[in-house]
Amino acid sequence: MLQSIGKDIRLFSLPEIDEAHEMANGVPREIFEESTIKLEHEDTTLSDSLNAEQRAAYDEILSAINSDEGDVFFVDGPGGIRKTFPYKALLAMIRGQEKITVPTSMSGVAAFIIPGGRTAHSCFKIPLSVDDGAFCSFTKQSGAAKLLQTVSLIIWDEASTIKRQAMEALDNGMRDIMNRLELSFGGKTVVFGGDFRQVLPVVRKGSRA
Repeated sequence: MLQSIGKDIRLFSLPEIDEAHEMANGVPREIFEESTIKLEHEDTTLSDSLNAEQRAAYDEILSAINSDEGDVFFVDGPGGIRKTFPYKALLAMIRGQEKITVPTSMSGVAAFIIPGGRTAHSCFKIPLSVDDGAFCSFTKQSGAAKLLQTVSLIIWDEASTIKRQAMEALDNGMRDIMNRLELSFGGKTVVFGGDFRQVLPVVRKGSRA
C-alpha cells in the first residue's frame, strides 16, 4: 500500500516485512495482482466466435498493441449487444501472452462484468474534481505508474458517461510517466467503449423539460 503511493516502509515506525510470506518478490503490488489473474479457459476460445465487425476491431487493436506507438479506439454499440464479448477475447489473448492489461469502467457494477475489472477512478487515481489540464494523482515512483508503464492494453468501458477532463487527466499522466509527450496516452493502446444513445443531451441553461 505504501509503495502504491510512492512511499517506503522504512520511513515509518513499522515492523520489518517477513519475506517468508512475500510472494511478489519486489514486484509492485498492482503488477503482481494483475499478472496473477486467473485466465478462464472458455475465454481463450472467444476470438473464434467474433462476428465480422468485432473481428475487424479485434485485429486492428492487436496490431496497435504490437506496434511501438499504440493507438486509441472507441467501441460503439447499443446496450445489450454484448460489447464485453470482444473485451474478454482481447483480455484473454493479451493475458495468454503474459502481457499486462488494465480493464476498467466508470461503475463498479460494469467493472465486475469484465475479468479483473476495476473502477477507473481507483485504478488511475483520477481526482474526484477534475478541471482542464488536470493530471492523475500518481507519481512516477508509485505502483500505479509502474503498472501503467508496463501495460499493453487499457480498456475503459462506459466512457460515454465520463467527463472529458478525466480522460485528459489520464492522457496527461501517461504522457508524463512514459516520457513520450508527443503520443496520445504515452504510446499505449487504449480502448474506450460506450453508448452515447444512453446519454441524455445537455441543454445549457435549459429547464428540466
